[in-house]
Amino acid sequence: MSKHSPESQDLDAPLREQLDFAGTDTLLRDDVRRLGGMVGEMLSEQVSPALLAQVETVRRAAIARRESGAPIDELAGHLAAVSLDDADALVRAFSAWFSAINLAERVHRIRRRRDHQRSDEGPQPGGLEAVLGALHADGVTLGELQALLPALWVEPVFTAHPTEAVRRALLAKESVIVERLVADIDRTRTPDERRSDESRIRQALATTWQTSEAPPLKPTVTDEVEHIGHYLGVLFRVLPAFYEVFADAVDAIWGERIALPNVLRFGTWVGGDMDGNPNVGADTIEAALAAQRAQVLGQYRAELAALGQVLTQSRGRAGVDDAVDARLAAYKALMPKAAARLRARQADMPYRQLMELMSARLAATAADEGAPAGAAYAGVDDFLDDLGLIDASLAHHRGQHAGLFALRRLLRRVRSFGFHLAALDLRQDSAAHDAALAALEGDDDWATQPLDARLARLHALIDAPQPRVPAADAAKAALDVFRAVTTARARYGDAAFGPYIVSMSRSAADALAVLALARIAGCVEGDGAGEVPLDVAPLFETVDDLDAAAGVMHALFDDPVYRRHVRARGDRQIVMLGYSDSAKDSGLLASRWALQRAQVDLMRLAREAGVRLVFFHGRGGSVSRGGGKTERAIIAAPRGTVDGRLRVTEQGEVIHRKYGIRALALRNLEQMTGAVLRASLRPRSPEPRVQAWRAIADRLSADSRACYRALVHEDPGFNAYFRAATPVDVIERLQIGSRPSRRRDGGIANLRAIPWVFAWSQNRSGLTGWYGVGHALQRGIDEHGLDAMAELARDWHFFAAMLDDVEMLLAKSDLAIFERYSRLAGDAHDVFFPGIAAEFARTRDSILAIKGADRLLAGDYRLRLSIRLRNPYVDPISLLQVELLRRWRAGGSADDATLRALFATVNGIAAGVQNTG
Repeated sequence: MSKHSPESQDLDAPLREQLDFAGTDTLLRDDVRRLGGMVGEMLSEQVSPALLAQVETVRRAAIARRESGAPIDELAGHLAAVSLDDADALVRAFSAWFSAINLAERVHRIRRRRDHQRSDEGPQPGGLEAVLGALHADGVTLGELQALLPALWVEPVFTAHPTEAVRRALLAKESVIVERLVADIDRTRTPDERRSDESRIRQALATTWQTSEAPPLKPTVTDEVEHIGHYLGVLFRVLPAFYEVFADAVDAIWGERIALPNVLRFGTWVGGDMDGNPNVGADTIEAALAAQRAQVLGQYRAELAALGQVLTQSRGRAGVDDAVDARLAAYKALMPKAAARLRARQADMPYRQLMELMSARLAATAADEGAPAGAAYAGVDDFLDDLGLIDASLAHHRGQHAGLFALRRLLRRVRSFGFHLAALDLRQDSAAHDAALAALEGDDDWATQPLDARLARLHALIDAPQPRVPAADAAKAALDVFRAVTTARARYGDAAFGPYIVSMSRSAADALAVLALARIAGCVEGDGAGEVPLDVAPLFETVDDLDAAAGVMHALFDDPVYRRHVRARGDRQIVMLGYSDSAKDSGLLASRWALQRAQVDLMRLAREAGVRLVFFHGRGGSVSRGGGKTERAIIAAPRGTVDGRLRVTEQGEVIHRKYGIRALALRNLEQMTGAVLRASLRPRSPEPRVQAWRAIADRLSADSRACYRALVHEDPGFNAYFRAATPVDVIERLQIGSRPSRRRDGGIANLRAIPWVFAWSQNRSGLTGWYGVGHALQRGIDEHGLDAMAELARDWHFFAAMLDDVEMLLAKSDLAIFERYSRLAGDAHDVFFPGIAAEFARTRDSILAIKGADRLLAGDYRLRLSIRLRNPYVDPISLLQVELLRRWRAGGSADDATLRALFATVNGIAAGVQNTG
């Protein structure tokens, strides 16, 4: 191997690993070296030089194993006899380095974006200007874009499913490091400024080391609301910049400035996701909405205070509309105490004084009670009206460069975030609705009644002339949710709620049950004769449910009661597609193909019914749960199914990577919106080969599913093997989420997809993302020929994206390390490991053959580099986890120091592999 090949490594390098970097990435190399050196010095200072020496010895052994093929036993030998204290320190040391390199990579993405903005090489690929430029080159007119914009809907929805949770205190320290690294992009900084930056980075590293990664108690729903609020705060800051970038891109491509409607929305499940979580209900719904309202109103008050420093115009120097003076006088009369606090020396500054009184109105709005009568804003429209008065006055009086830009940034935020910040989705299992109706109807057999009989009874409940008051409120928890919705809509407005999602939807009765319960609880429009004011979104989760989805929705669209409800919702229907459970149920390939088929069938059905369908993609953070590059998935969606609309979950474990830094949050929003525009304005032309491709995919899906289910669901010994060969028993005891890891007691079937995928990523096998794929691909090659399979990979976006995702998981997997975990299962190792290893090899070899490649990730240098940077650090943590699992289980799996050390290994591997649940 060439000394200067990207694959080479200087094994004599110190902690700051030496790798050859492409020319565009040499500054990343510099940051990696610099931060690596600081981490090493911090370890020596905070623990001892001996720890640093031990880390270095282990690291060299890990590199030797990777680069020269040294046996894994040599690396394991360095770790087998370490004390518990040393093991914990080693894990934390390697994890500290992961955190540093993760930050360096994120900052490098910001650097590359700035380089594109400065260069003459054209816009950054994937950004809005690049996408619009490509569409223009394809013949898309500005008129076509403007016709789409009013219907454009891009909505990330944040969920509280953390498998790599980061404490708020540590987020603040990360922010310091990022800010200092970003500041150093400016090459005009003085040596003193650079020394100051370095000092602050060192302080952040040292105080991070002295701070526990996880709180001592399991987070409450309130904690999760606060955690998500941090990222919504980031989006609050970057939102105006998104629209400015969008407008600039349109101007650059078509030479015209246009007014952009709101195309971004934001949603959250935190506080409203009741599915399997007894800690969520009416009280958390109200608490979540109140917390979000308090946050956004506080941010508006801060914005008004900042604007007050800008809009200091005096009447004698700049004209002011009479409407502004009239509003100022009215507010002084309405709030005499607030008016008395206005500074007399600023009496000639009408904008500033009006904004101070507007801030007082916001404070009264946040207080709900105790404020002067009429002081609180009745709703966001009243606040917008005040801002609109100032906007018009500035426009009339030479304010274009005198504060109008800053004011319009606030207007954009208010129009987007309202008084609610993010729409709260509600979700519950269909079985919970059946149980509530059974109690209300006094019929224990409700759920097993014939479907026609249940539908008739549901129609009667929904069409009752007045909301029914149940004699015995045996379903109090379910009904209280809808009562909370009624109260919250009056307080926070219609925009405060997203859809009501019905998990495990399997018939039309599951959607009608929501309308019936809402009706019984009095959650209806107007005087009680109106419709339920919520979108009902069936969630289809397993492969069988996805296959049946079109039939269920056909029955609903044909149902006069439900069709009336859809009509009242503007002929809009949201359908949620489950990526996690379908993959856990049948494997990745079968899941992806079932989702593809379902979208085609559902879109055709909706168009025939005259219904505007919005797909809500329930993607997880990992590839095994539908994760991966969102923009690639949008482009790979079936032709015509995006149609200007994207609603997608952003799972807890990846929110931090996508939205933790403002510049990256902006880039992510650009990429998502750009992909939706590309898929909607220039959907791919009909492909004459698609029917043949679909026939091949049907067979591949069936073969893959059969192989996967034979191992995971049909072999009676596999559940015990899974529990022994993965750290799932540790994951189940992590204090990182308010929701239990299981829906119900039982084996794999009732384990949630998150701990299932997380456990297999921890043991470095990544089994959930590739098992069964190799079997299917090999049969496809045998039956259709390698050329036919290569054609699919080359010409079909769906198939190419699926192969890329599987290839990435294979590249991150390490079967030699997985074998160490497998041996924890005793005799079961010999039963299961050989077959798993054979399927891994079959999957790898098939993908390489189909792609005509000689190694994994041959076309993705940056991802290969990222993985190779981390391997010498994640490998020792994995081997330590195996050793600690052996000790902990032998000692009775107690809640002790060994378990706490295991928690640290889980966090470390998650940070290193960057592929969690």
